Amino acid sequence: MTTLTEARPSTPAAAAGPRSHADGMAVASFILGLLGTLVLNIVLGPCALALGGLALARGTTRRGRALLGLTLGAADLLILALLVTTDGTVSWNIPG
Repeated sequence: MTTLTEARPSTPAAAAGPRSHADGMAVASFILGLLGTLVLNIVLGPCALALGGLALARGTTRRGRALLGLTLGAADLLILALLVTTDGTVSWNIPG
């Protein structure tokens, strides 16, 4: 017969619980939203929106970064819509 032992977290991140994961998601949302304004806004915008929403739902302590990630993710999609309607393309174009 096997006995159950007390489960101990092996890393400090595991010891901190889901809130530290939510903090990481908030920071990742901000970074992806910021990068999405420059490149790959069709992919990074929705990722920033999803991560920002998940971070807020899980109760992050970095609420401002999660909200910035949501805002930048929405801006990414607005930039994409603007590019598609004006140039007919999904990427930046520097005329020259």
